[in-house]
Amino acid sequence: MEIIPAIDIIDGKCVRLTQGDYATKKEYSANPLHVARDFEGAGIKRLHLVDLDGAKAKRIINWKVLESIAQNTSLKVDFGGGVQSDQDIQTAFDCGAAQVTGGSIAIKDPELFENWILKYGSERIILGADVKNKKIAIGGWEETTAVEVFGFVKKYYDKGIRYVICTDVAKDGLLQGPSVALYKEIMEEIPGIKLIASGGVSGTVDLETLKESGVYGAIVGKAFYEGRISLKELAAFVS
Repeated sequence: MEIIPAIDIIDGKCVRLTQGDYATKKEYSANPLHVARDFEGAGIKRLHLVDLDGAKAKRIINWKVLESIAQNTSLKVDFGGGVQSDQDIQTAFDCGAAQVTGGSIAIKDPELFENWILKYGSERIILGADVKNKKIAIGGWEETTAVEVFGFVKKYYDKGIRYVICTDVAKDGLLQGPSVALYKEIMEEIPGIKLIASGGVSGTVDLETLKESGVYGAIVGKAFYEGRISLKELAAFVS
C-alpha cells in the first residue's frame, strides 16, 4: 500500500480543514516545501497536494507551491484543487505535477474530463470521488450531487481511469477512522480500480486496517500534523 501524505494549501501555507469547512482552517506550516522535504527524507515517494484556494476559486491559484515542491524534491506529486480547464491542467503539468486529480470537473464537464484521460493517459489523471452518504460532493464539498459513487467510478473506469481518490467527507479531519466498508464495496463493484483512501486516518492501526482491505494507497493528513502518526511510523510503512 502506498503511503501518500497530504499537503493542503491556503495562501501558500500548509493547512488542514475539518470536513472541508474553510472556517475550521488550522495552519501547520508557512513553508510547504520544508514539510515536503521531511516526507521525502522519510523515504516517502508520493505527495497529495491540494490547492484549497483553487478549489474555491475554480482555477489554479497556488501553482508556485507545486512548482517549488516538484523542482526541489523527488516526490511524485498528484495535484488537485481548481483544475477546471485545459489551461489549468496544462499549468499543473508544466509546474511539475506527475498526476492531476479531477473531481468537480468530472461531474460538471464530463466531455472535457474524458478528453484529458485520452490526451494525458490513465497514469496521469486521477478521478477524485468525494462522497457524502454515497453521493458525490463537489466544489470543495460545498455541493452534494445526486450522483451515486459506484456508477460515477464505474463510468470513468470504463473510460480508462485507473486511479481513484475516494474521500468520505463525513470522516475527513475528524480522526475517527476511515470508511473501510465503503472502500471494500467500491473495490468489489470495480475490481480493477486502484483505490486511494482519504479521510479519517487517526493512527497506524487505521493504516494497518486499510492495508488489509486491499486499497492501493492511503492519504495521511491531519493524523500526521496533529502528532498521531510520526514520520518514523510513516517510514516503517514505506520500507
